[in-house]
Amino acid sequence: MNKTGYYTHRDCWKHEMGHDHPECPARLDAIEDRLLMTGVSDALDRREAPTAALADVELAHDRMHIAALRGLTDRLVDEIQAGGPPHAQLDQDTSINAFTWQAALRSAGAALAATDAIMAGELENAFCAVRPPGHHACRDKAMGFCFFNNVAIAARYALERYRLQRVAIVDFDVHHGNGTENILAGDPRALMVSFFQHPFYPYSGDQHPADNMLNIPVPAYTRGMDLREIIEMMWIPRLEAFKPEMIFISAGFDAHREDDMGQLGLTEQDFAWITLRIKDIARRFSKGRIVSCLEGGYNPAALARSVEAHVRVLADL
Repeated sequence: MNKTGYYTHRDCWKHEMGHDHPECPARLDAIEDRLLMTGVSDALDRREAPTAALADVELAHDRMHIAALRGLTDRLVDEIQAGGPPHAQLDQDTSINAFTWQAALRSAGAALAATDAIMAGELENAFCAVRPPGHHACRDKAMGFCFFNNVAIAARYALERYRLQRVAIVDFDVHHGNGTENILAGDPRALMVSFFQHPFYPYSGDQHPADNMLNIPVPAYTRGMDLREIIEMMWIPRLEAFKPEMIFISAGFDAHREDDMGQLGLTEQDFAWITLRIKDIARRFSKGRIVSCLEGGYNPAALARSVEAHVRVLADL
């Protein structure tokens, strides 16, 4: 048995937000090509992402938000058939096409299926190569390229379905995971640890976070060695004290120094080191149980190398 699962689905390629949008299907192509070229793909248990049940999506999102996104999709499909534009805009940089609804359900479904497989003992951990990403999606709105919060849905699912007492969310995207914080703030069963460039989109996370949120804003051009020190001094003691029974990762790779979306200075070696530290916590307290979901990462080459480094550590390669 390959103990690291790899979840994706071709529906995740069909969602796109317009020509030259950075959150594009080519991101998944770059990851797939890299994992195949390096042979890492052969070591993974590849599985198709199912669609999430709406009842599970409702663990993290208001019914009105879900219904509004579905209704907008139905209207868009009707307009396209009548000769209208292929996209409907939600905010300045976030839009849907006819396939976004299905892709969003697959992305959340991947995180849920990975949770099930890990809890059943079929896998030790899993990486979900999915899009759209999720960590900006709040309980009642989509934003920042995100529609449903894949990690928050899966974390709540683990708490409710499997009656876990403590789950941790680790977010190393260059942007603050404001949606995850919005959904999980104040829930003593969840601990979220993160760093993020600040001030920077979405301009949140630095003001009076809830007790279960360990937010570490860092200035632009912070390098990997500095973040490693922050993680050792702040993340690790908090995670050790919390003793999570399962860990969920918002795996954004846009903090890479080659990624123009942000201005942090990480390399793929830093992402491997971070993953190793998370995995050590998981093995000590969580029976190795980790579900990692792709968030940001917009330089295709840097993204592909970083995911490879991340997955190699997950799979002990």
